[in-house]
Amino acid sequence: MIRRRFPWLSYLVVVTGAVLTVVPFLDMVMTSFKGAGEAGTLPYRFMPEAFDLSNYRAAIDQLNLPLLFRNSVIATAVITGSVLFTSSLAGYALAKLRFPGRNLIFRLVLSTMMFPPFLFFIPHFLILVHWPLAGGNDLLGRGGAGLTVSIAALAMPFLVNGFGIFLMRQFMLSIPDEVLEAARIDGAGEFGVWWRIILPQTKPVLLTLGLLTFVSAWNEYIWALLISTANPDVMTLPVGIQLLQDHVDPTRTMPIVMAGLVLSTMPILILFLLLQKYYIRGVMLSGLK
Repeated sequence: MIRRRFPWLSYLVVVTGAVLTVVPFLDMVMTSFKGAGEAGTLPYRFMPEAFDLSNYRAAIDQLNLPLLFRNSVIATAVITGSVLFTSSLAGYALAKLRFPGRNLIFRLVLSTMMFPPFLFFIPHFLILVHWPLAGGNDLLGRGGAGLTVSIAALAMPFLVNGFGIFLMRQFMLSIPDEVLEAARIDGAGEFGVWWRIILPQTKPVLLTLGLLTFVSAWNEYIWALLISTANPDVMTLPVGIQLLQDHVDPTRTMPIVMAGLVLSTMPILILFLLLQKYYIRGVMLSGLK
């Protein structure tokens, strides 16, 4: 009723939300071009006095960008691929297969969403430290650093995602069982049904889940910081950008950090623009809020 009587109110809410979302991003971009002493001064100036790319050059020099970018790309790609694979398979099993304990398993999956990920970081770290026959460890996981010094440690705690399983399972429930039965009658196995029938129909939701997982993995900081303390060679972009504050001129700290954040944000922004159509469709089909 309110929307019909005051249609302008809906537009006002949307515009206000857009402004609150875009202005901080624009401020980050503008700050990345500011010179020494410009950032954080009063009265506040949104625009820089002169657009200067020296902050980007300083950020690239200090960050060792090729190494950090490589580590971030490898970890994010492995996490995203694993989450899509495991979530689609588990979602299919929980939605379309009948076996004892299915509902109990689904409830256990839902229970994992109730706890923050960092709650399990210490157990994960101890498991990786005592991983057998890795990083100098013996068969019993003693004597070395385990997997904590390898790039695999960046991805291992995030290879399976309870939210991804839940999302895929809920969407797959809407796929008619008759289609799957017809494929089975034609001789398709369960893996064939999943590959040829299920995956093509869940493409928008898979892309939505992939984008959400990519953003989360790309921006992961606490776990990456913990692993990089064991081996700086596996440091990722978010950790490197945070450490910029300790290695640059204090009068230029904020502009250089902002330049690093812009460089880190660009892959996510480009990926979202490329997949925007599929992301919006996936959100609509899955009912994701």
